[in-house]
Amino acid sequence: MPETGYLPKEKIKDFLRELAKDAVVYAPCLEGETVIFRPFKEENVLCLERPANASPKSVLYPQSETLFAFQYKKDPEDHQKMSVELKADTDAPATILFAARPCDAKGFNIYDRVFINTDTPDPYYQKRRENTLIVTLSCTEPSPGCFCVAVGGGPAHREGSDAMLTELPGGYLVEPITEKGKAILNKPMIEDGNAYLRDAQQVQQKAHDAVKNPFASGKPEISSDLFNTDAFWEQAVSKCVSCGACTYLCPTCYCFNITDEQVAGKGERVRSWDACMFFHFTLEASTHNPRPTRFQRFKNRVGHKFVYYPEKYEGVIACCGCGRCIRYCPVSVDISEIVKNLGKGGQGQQQAAGSAKND
Repeated sequence: MPETGYLPKEKIKDFLRELAKDAVVYAPCLEGETVIFRPFKEENVLCLERPANASPKSVLYPQSETLFAFQYKKDPEDHQKMSVELKADTDAPATILFAARPCDAKGFNIYDRVFINTDTPDPYYQKRRENTLIVTLSCTEPSPGCFCVAVGGGPAHREGSDAMLTELPGGYLVEPITEKGKAILNKPMIEDGNAYLRDAQQVQQKAHDAVKNPFASGKPEISSDLFNTDAFWEQAVSKCVSCGACTYLCPTCYCFNITDEQVAGKGERVRSWDACMFFHFTLEASTHNPRPTRFQRFKNRVGHKFVYYPEKYEGVIACCGCGRCIRYCPVSVDISEIVKNLGKGGQGQQQAAGSAKND
């Protein structure tokens, strides 16, 4: 078996059909103007030209899922006693996530530390993760707002991927990264790719060099004094409308809510995505809300990615720099610009001082 493979562009649907014989294959499909990951079907319009609008995190971490079903039953001998019967299904089918971007795969590693590498692993996420093979497509050029290189990633970053495709004029170089990823080289339409490796490396390097790095030192450096200055945040996110789009599109946001939905003694416990940008996220039963303002909620979002998560996980930044929250924000809030201004010696100190003076 060759160390690398080559997939001609005209055979890509044949390749997906072959993969779909043994697994559920999710691929980026064009629906109107939106690119979204869907299970592979012949009628779907495959789109590999640009990253999906939303990350494919829902493949491993569904937007809504039933954790278990429950049913209350009366004791036939003592009607004052009630028992609860629980049924949970933690199984997951074999799955292939095809043509996700490297930033998407990197995002799953952020999830792994929270849901797997812990004393209480999440059995639902863990099983899906174990049963999913991730084939990424390296980026040939940065998308608007992309700053992946500044947070430890890149257009051909390999962390979290099992195999990687790189687009060339006539096809795709296929590079296995893990033992699991080597399996796709056995498919009949995969040719020997060693002759294309140098060309692919040049494409990857060119894309890497084209990505902007907004930070003067090359990486985020946040001033703790400025981070804790309300005036900075009030000015920086004054136009935010708390719509939550940034969190739902983000490959690394994983906030959730759990609700019990019950009818006539039967019900389900459901986990659904939630967002720290929503007013009700921290709303307490007493009606007190510790983060009642938009700037406090946005501060928490930035803080989790660039301060709190790194403090807990050995400096790892919980942002992959994909730029989706920048591209699709309805009021053009730019998280990279905000983090840059939070840096030591950045413009944030002047902005905060000017805002305080005007007050």
